[in-house]
This record gives sequence, C-alpha cells and structure tokens, in this order.
Amino acid sequence: MATLMPGSALRLPRALPAWLRSGRRTQRDLAPLLLAALLGALLIWQFVRLLWTIVTPLSPLGAWQPQTAVIASPAERRALFASVDPFFRTGVQGAASATVTALGLTLFGVNINEATGSGSAIIAGEDGVQTSYAVGEEIAPGVKLVGVAFDHVLLDRGGARESLFLDQSGDAAVAAPATVLPAPTPEMGAAAPAGTGTGGELSPDSLKAGVAFAPRTENGRVTGLVVQPQGDGAVFRAAGLRPGDVIRGVNGRPIGSAGDAAALASQIAPGARISLEIERGASVVPVAIFLSK
Repeated sequence: MATLMPGSALRLPRALPAWLRSGRRTQRDLAPLLLAALLGALLIWQFVRLLWTIVTPLSPLGAWQPQTAVIASPAERRALFASVDPFFRTGVQGAASATVTALGLTLFGVNINEATGSGSAIIAGEDGVQTSYAVGEEIAPGVKLVGVAFDHVLLDRGGARESLFLDQSGDAAVAAPATVLPAPTPEMGAAAPAGTGTGGELSPDSLKAGVAFAPRTENGRVTGLVVQPQGDGAVFRAAGLRPGDVIRGVNGRPIGSAGDAAALASQIAPGARISLEIERGASVVPVAIFLSK
C-alpha cells in the first residue's frame, strides 16, 4: 500500500484530462461540458412534454361528442316543398309573378329553347291572325315578349309585367301523325282549289302567290320562316299549312340565315318536291309539297 511521504504531492491517474490533473480549466475545455448539459436539459424537456401529453385529456375542450341529426317536422317539410316551384308555375324562368294581361291577345303555342334560355310563341291579336314572335320582339306598340314558359308567356307593357296564358277553354288539339298521310280523294263533282293541278298538286306560281314568307329572328339570328296566307287562303290550306306556322327546315336542312330563305324560293320550281319541317305551336310536324310540271 502506497503511503504519502511528507512534502510529496498526490499523483492522479493519467486517464484524467490534463486540465483536471493540473487543476487549470480553459474555455475550450468547458465546451463539451456545456454541450452535454444542454442535451440533458432538452432530453428532460421532451420527457416532461411526453408525460404531460399522457396525463392531460384528449382535447383542451373536453370529451368530443358527435352532433345529433336535426330532422324537420312534417309541417316544416310541407312548408319547404310548398315554396319550391320546379316547373316555374308562378313565374317565367324565376321571374317575379305578374298579373294577367287585359289585352285582346290569344296565345296558341309556345316553343322553349332550353339551350339558349329563349324561345318563341304564336300569338293572335284582336283580328285573329296568328303570328310567331321570338323573345325580345314587339307584339304590339308598347308591348314586348320578354319570357316564355310551358303554359304562358310574359309580356312587358310599358315597364309593367303581364302574363298571357294558353287558351284552354276549348277541346284539346289532336296530335299530328308522325308520317304525312296521303291527301284525301276529292268527292265527285268537287272543284279543286284554284291553282292546283291534277292529283292535288300545286303549281309554282300559285304557291308563290298564295303563301307569304317572312324571316323569324332570335337574338339577331334567323331561326325560321313564318308563313301567312294570301288571297282567299285556298292554296295555303291545300299546301297543308296553317296561319302562324314556322318553317324550321327545308329538305332536311335547317333555316339559319337569310340565304336559306332565298334558297327556298329558288326550289319552288315545276315538278319539285319540297319537304318542310314545320314548327306548329309546341310541336314539330312534317309537311310535303308537290309542285306540278
């Protein structure tokens, strides 16, 4: 066993750092101790946070509870459905309700264009003449067509909105057949209309003289030709036309410009067979016209 002699110094093991054995410490020697102390403090902080997460509740607001469903009462559901108007019965395409017009007009048919939101209507004045009007056109002085619905139209009369409903007082109209039926054989002794040839054919001159064509425009674009009778109307009826009819297509080609109207006039020639697509009220019917040679 080693003993210390008087006046001799205690020798420390050589494994200790030199500054510890010598008893002198520098700033460079203290850096590892400061880093170790900092890492230990961070480790203690993370442990405290983990412990706090475990012992505290799931949410600062307390235990979560699901929200219960709210079911409306039968009276509230009836009131909700009563306020919905899916068919625009109380207005035209969401417009405000309007009073029924007192004008001497009669609505015979409507055509709603769902692609553009516009449409047209066949309206007759006090004289009974039916004419097709597009949305935005003037029906009478100071009266303009501003909306079309499935059973009525909306008129603008001097800034006031008025409704004109379809005339449903008479019997319902019979739907036109899908195919053109052959013309009935005239009775013995019955005279054919003036200007028609043998077999019920029309002559080009009589057709031009008995039928008037006028372009129908919607938003500045020609969408059809409105036909009206001229003279006594015999040739007009013999051609299978009715007042207010609108020609939408000729021989399978739709009417889309003023040039198409001129093309129709050039097709009225001897021996021609013209197939027309007629807009009549809310329906579309085919009409075939055979011209004599």
